[in-house]
Amino acid sequence: MKPDHTVVPRETGMVRIYLKPSDQGPKTGSWKRFFSGNPLYRELVVRAKADGIMNAVAHHTHFGFSNNGPVRSDGAEYRDPHLTMCVELIGPRDELAAFCARHGALLSGKVVVYKHLEHWTIDESGVHPEDAPLEELKAQS
Repeated sequence: MKPDHTVVPRETGMVRIYLKPSDQGPKTGSWKRFFSGNPLYRELVVRAKADGIMNAVAHHTHFGFSNNGPVRSDGAEYRDPHLTMCVELIGPRDELAAFCARHGALLSGKVVVYKHLEHWTIDESGVHPEDAPLEELKAQS
């Protein structure tokens, strides 16, 4: 039995940026932002969207440490504002490297990790113009 769909792999990558939820983004704009600032993890996701990064999410953690710091845990009564969290960006390696270079001032002192991945597109089976020899495309016409 022939499958209905095919998996089309494509090279991509992932950057994980480890930080604290209490880390603040730049304090610019109105007087309210001057005192409160946007959390850095939110600022990074918003900037990733503006820069055209394919995927950006923030993950909160429950237990762990980062950058050789102490082990921290999320208590039952309160959230620990210093417990490590992760902002994950997915896209082509060159776009991720450009994002990190462009926003280096925000990433200074953070643990930033790159990992090679494959992005899979699930597509209908059949001949795809970009994959098929010209003779095969002519034969299906």
